[in-house]
Amino acid sequence: MMAVSNKTTLNQSSPYKCQLDENFKYILLPTSYGLVFVIGLVLNIMAMYVIVFRTKHWKPSTIYMFNLTVSDTLYILTLPFLVYYYADASDWPFSEPLCKIIRFLFYANLYTSILFLSCISIHRFLGVCYPMQSLQWVSTLRARLISVGVWVTIMSFQSPILYFSRTTTSGQKVCYDTTSIELFNDFLVYSSIISVVLFCIPFMVVVVCYCLMVKKLLEPSAGGASSLKSKQKSIKMIIIVLGAFMICFLPFHLTRTLYYMFRYMDVSCTALQGASIAYKVTKPLASANSCLDPILYFLAGQSFRKNFTTRKRKSCSPNVICEKTSSTQL
Repeated sequence: MMAVSNKTTLNQSSPYKCQLDENFKYILLPTSYGLVFVIGLVLNIMAMYVIVFRTKHWKPSTIYMFNLTVSDTLYILTLPFLVYYYADASDWPFSEPLCKIIRFLFYANLYTSILFLSCISIHRFLGVCYPMQSLQWVSTLRARLISVGVWVTIMSFQSPILYFSRTTTSGQKVCYDTTSIELFNDFLVYSSIISVVLFCIPFMVVVVCYCLMVKKLLEPSAGGASSLKSKQKSIKMIIIVLGAFMICFLPFHLTRTLYYMFRYMDVSCTALQGASIAYKVTKPLASANSCLDPILYFLAGQSFRKNFTTRKRKSCSPNVICEKTSSTQL
């Protein structure tokens, strides 16, 4: 057995007897969530401002990014509650329905981000690899319908979180990140299905799309230095997006799966302690996607920067051609 922590013991929230020292999370999580709240709120407000007020013609990628920004903002607004909760050593002072809503919004944001980034990746893939055909396949109407489909899918698949998430009073009021002891086995099955359907499959789609895009962009083509420079920028953007996808989502899902499996299996307390630490450390990475999404949007193309940094001219001289504000693209 490990030394008993004066703050957190696993047997308060799992069917196992290992007592884990998780005091580090009372510094790590409030600090990281606080930073994500401040930085993410500012960046997403900026992105929302540009999309809503500075973009005249919405393209499919703009629609996906708008939905992504809405999802990120809803999640960010829940972070002050978690900052207070973990700063107070996991003592939940609010109601159980609020606990359910906050846990629901975390996972809803996580998987809407994954699905909308997948939609953006497929949109880019079609534009690069099938430029002519994509003119018929891609439209703003279809993007709206797909966005509605994403939200309906997420609401349907994540609704069980409202059942699994709950509070308990065992010395202090805890807002479970997973679920209560008696429901953990059912939660493990549910979580495993969600990881496969809403993470593994979209992740493989994104990887395949970007690999095919890189292959296409590396093919020789006419255009000289300007074409080469454009290709280099596109490849760099692909690397940035894929890297952010892997940094935010892949470590979280790997460590969470490992931690849940170790809780289910009869493993040593040392191994369980290590899995617990890894899982807690990667949770802020998953939250950080709310900050990275608008940054990636800003880096995606000149049109976003132009919409944000330039002001529309009120009047033009007859001999001067006014520059039209271009629509936001990815």
